[in-house]
Amino acid sequence: MAKWLNGTVVENYHWNERLTSLKFDAPLGRFKAGQFVRVGLEIDGDIIARPYSLVNSPDESPLEIYFNMVSEGPLTPPLFQLQKGDDLLVAPNTAGFLTINEIPDTRDLWMVATGTAIGPFLSILKESEVWERFERIILCYSVRAKEELAYAESIDAVARQHEEQFCFVPLVTREQVTGTLNMRITAAIANGELERKVGTSISADHSHVMMCGSSDMIKDVSVLLESRGMHKHRRREPGHFSTEKYY
Repeated sequence: MAKWLNGTVVENYHWNERLTSLKFDAPLGRFKAGQFVRVGLEIDGDIIARPYSLVNSPDESPLEIYFNMVSEGPLTPPLFQLQKGDDLLVAPNTAGFLTINEIPDTRDLWMVATGTAIGPFLSILKESEVWERFERIILCYSVRAKEELAYAESIDAVARQHEEQFCFVPLVTREQVTGTLNMRITAAIANGELERKVGTSISADHSHVMMCGSSDMIKDVSVLLESRGMHKHRRREPGHFSTEKYY
């Protein structure tokens, strides 16, 4: 059985009735921005755990995860109800390759997230390395409703600090919201609206796309990118887009 670290909840901030940011202390070692860790609880004598991307940077504490409460799930409902001082379990090691050191050199870095998968990108954007390596960084964040656009203050702070390098494109798919694109990321890429809004193209010549979120989004965007002559990045074969797999 895996050895677990003991964690203690510092804050559980509910954005709405489903979305929460859970902050906790645990003696987790050094990790890379963009990685994930397994977090769990002992329930009826069994340890139930799932992987969650860390929102905080490696230099920040406490640790933080952002997740959606699935009412029929065995873990997220009790995690959602945790309060300050409650205990949880944290795996001793982080994992994941959606990190800056895994990406080839290029001019523009695109970060594409759906829902709670914004987490790893928030961690990366807090690090200095990403701003030193890429001329432009574009964050595309797609949600269903305006109330799901979490971490607005954090994103605004990044935009103020890196005004010339950073571009933020929120997409809200199920309602009209001023200042956002009212369409899915796949549609915005396919019809060119995303690139028109940003003012630059997604190209094998000067772009790398990082994706985290729903499997359908990753699959469909990958197909669109492949139609432009781009291919998935692998260590043995450098490419133009990267994705995260938690399992």
